[in-house]
This record gives sequence, C-alpha cells and structure tokens, in this order.
Amino acid sequence: MMKKLFEDWAGEQCLDIQPLSAHGSNRLYYRLKGQNKQCLLAKNSDVRENEAFLYYSDFFIERGVAVPKVYSVDSTKTMYLLEDLGNITLYDFLQAKKNNNTPFDGEVVDVYKRVIDSLMDIQFLGRDANFSNSYPRAAFDTQSICWDLNYFKYHFLKLAYIPFDEQLLENDCNTFATYLSAIDSGYFLYRDFQSRNIMLHNNSLYFIDYQGGRRGALHYDLASLLFDAKAEMPNQLREQLLDYYVSKLADRQAVDKEQFKQEFYCFVLLRIMQAMGAYGYRGFYEGKEHFVRSIAPAVANMQWLIENKEPMLDIPHLKMVWNSIVHSAFLADKVAKLEEASKLTVSINSFSFKRGYPQDASGNGGGFVFDCRALPNPGRYQQYKNITGKDQPVIEFLEKEPEVKEFLALVFGVVAKSVRKYRARKFISLQVNFGCTGGQHRSVYCAEQLANYIKSNFDCNVVVRHLEQE
Repeated sequence: MMKKLFEDWAGEQCLDIQPLSAHGSNRLYYRLKGQNKQCLLAKNSDVRENEAFLYYSDFFIERGVAVPKVYSVDSTKTMYLLEDLGNITLYDFLQAKKNNNTPFDGEVVDVYKRVIDSLMDIQFLGRDANFSNSYPRAAFDTQSICWDLNYFKYHFLKLAYIPFDEQLLENDCNTFATYLSAIDSGYFLYRDFQSRNIMLHNNSLYFIDYQGGRRGALHYDLASLLFDAKAEMPNQLREQLLDYYVSKLADRQAVDKEQFKQEFYCFVLLRIMQAMGAYGYRGFYEGKEHFVRSIAPAVANMQWLIENKEPMLDIPHLKMVWNSIVHSAFLADKVAKLEEASKLTVSINSFSFKRGYPQDASGNGGGFVFDCRALPNPGRYQQYKNITGKDQPVIEFLEKEPEVKEFLALVFGVVAKSVRKYRARKFISLQVNFGCTGGQHRSVYCAEQLANYIKSNFDCNVVVRHLEQE
C-alpha cells in the first residue's frame, strides 16, 4: 500500500523505503524514494487526528506558513505523503552546537528569535481557523488542562512514588486550571511547539506535528519552546527571549508585560507537569530510557521555577508536590543509575600480536589498535624477563625513553578526541588495544598510562585488561 500510494503520486517506481524515528509519537514515518522523487509517508490509525493535521496543513499553507506540503492521502485517511524536509531539527542544530563547544551562541539566539517571530505569526493567523476540525478538543480549556494534570498525577506522581492526598491535590488542580483557563485564549495553540518539531531546511524554518492544534492562550507554546527539557536552555537566555516575545507582542496589541510574565510561568509549570506525565508513562511504564533521561532537566526547571517564579496562587498541596519532586530520593537514584549505565566505558586491552587482535564484546566494532613494537623493548634484557609493564623497574625503563613519551602523547591526543565525541553523542563503548610482541611489557605499560590519563581527564568508566597476563 505504501509503494502504491507513492507510485500513484510520483508516476515512478518506489525504489527504497526507510523507517524513521517518531520519538514519542505512535505515528509511524517512512522516507520513500524513487528515481527522481522522494517524500515522507505518515501512517496513523487515528483518522480524526489525521484529519486535524490535514486541515491545518491546508490552512497554514494557504497563509504562507512554512509547514510541509501534503502530496497525497490514501482512501482510508490512515496514510498520507508529505514533503521531505530533511533530517535537521532545531534539536539537532543545538546538539551540533554543543558538540562544537558553542552552545547558545549568537547564531543560536538569532535562530530562536526567528522561531519566535514565526510562532507569533502562527498564533495570530491561526485565530481564523475553523476549530471544529481540532482534535481532541476545539479549545485548550479547563477540561484540557485537567486532563494534563491528571496525566501528571497518575503517570508521573504515582509511578515516581511521590506522595499526595487525592482530594487536596484535586482541589488545587481545579484552582490552577480555573486560573489558567480564564486567561485570554483567542489564539492558535500549537500544543507541542518544541525543538524536535521545528525543522531547519535550506536555511529556512519549517514546522511539523501540529495535529494537536486548537484555540488557546499565547503563553503555552512559548513555554513549550523556552522550557523544552531536551534543549537545556540557560535561564538567563529564557528570560531574554521572553522579553523579546513580549516586546514583539506589544507591537501587535496592548499587553500588560508583568501580568503576561506571571501568567507565562504558570503555563510553564503546567507544560512541565504535562511533559512529566509523558516521561513517566513512556519512561517508567513503557521502559523507554531516553524519556527517563528527560526527567532530570525537567526537575531542574521545576526547581528553578518554584525558587524564583512560584505562582501567587492558593495551591498549597500542589506546591508541596512540586517540592517533593525536587527532593525525591527515588528520582535522584533512578536518574543517577541511568546516567551511570549510560556513561561511556573505555575498554583498554594489552595483547600479544602472536595471538591475534582482541575481540570487541560490545558489538560496536571499531576502536583503536596501537602497535607498540617500534618502542624500545625491556623484554630484551634479562632483569625484566619475569616482570611486566606494571612493575616499577619496567616503568622506569620506558619513562626514560623519549620515543615512548612521544608515542603516548600522540595516542592521548587521538583517543581523547574520540572520547569527547563519544560522550557528546551519548555512545557507551569505546575499545582501545595496545599490542606488542609478547603482550608483557610495552603494551601493558601503555595501556596503564592511557587508563590513568582518561581517569584523570574524563568522567567515564575505564576497564583495563592485560590479556596475556590473564
């Protein structure tokens, strides 16, 4: 069916189908390629959600908003073809910046300002949409807010063992929802306006995954953008971009800036609670580790908010729950264990070339093999015959040799580069092997020296094995 839908649209044979990651969504995505054309295919059994997406796609394209074109829809409305906007999301752009040690530099700030400009266009243009096409509700109203708070309650608080009184929390959630739903909600609310749903394609910004759009307040989508847990934006920059948004809003309509900011931080807390519900369900219940990893930055955001921007509302039990999350020993232990398990492990082996190369048990393959046979060999001297590169006499022998120091300096440099990159990309395994003739002196010494270097300079696990000595 996928091939037929493509071939009917493209007028050529479908030569390749590649499944793509859908992150937290139940929708399935594929990249389809022919000889001259390619596109994405979305597959989703929820027809009403698809209809909402298709309606908003047409609506925004007619108004010049950069969303993907819809090429074709199958008769059941469970599959549709989309414009392929590449692979680079705003999140990917941020990660590349972090990997290059230039996070949130001037270029990033400029991109975020462009995103905010586009967001405001979407929010204001979207006021003219027919919200009867929205799914699951036409407005982000009291009912929608209560759904989010219940999601947080039962999928995060319960699964994270955060204690609460059911009735007291229900009372405070109703107070919170009533306050938020009274704020002007006559705009388009995107619902999931975060870094993974913003594409960078041909030097332009595009926006995807707006099928949850409905009528709502301005604050919510800005909260989703600036407090996106995965982006880990500095709080100072968040406040700078909030000021930028408010100044742009003042160009369009009258606004009480201080009141808007107070309301904004309440929506931030709502958004964080909704996200925590997703992290609990996807992470604790479904066992998807990358959702559990999002909990730590979300908790850090919550802590900053309750210490600096706590709402002036009478919601004592909800505030108590927030503090319990921030100080939860269970969450701290869960995150710490996950971080330890996901930490890079550098496996360092010494071996003898007579017995062949070591096997990589991690299954990753690759890594390094350094040949130590060109270095001065203590094994040629009788006094070193029965000791190894871990013994002081051999260490002193090799440390006197300039060639050994030069060799290790080069090794440290090239391995350190890989360690930095592997850690930045969240890889968990790197193997480094040192071989010599007998696997007793030079390779053992070099393996030990590299292990000491890595332990002193990087936060990662180091495992050393001397295969000939075993």
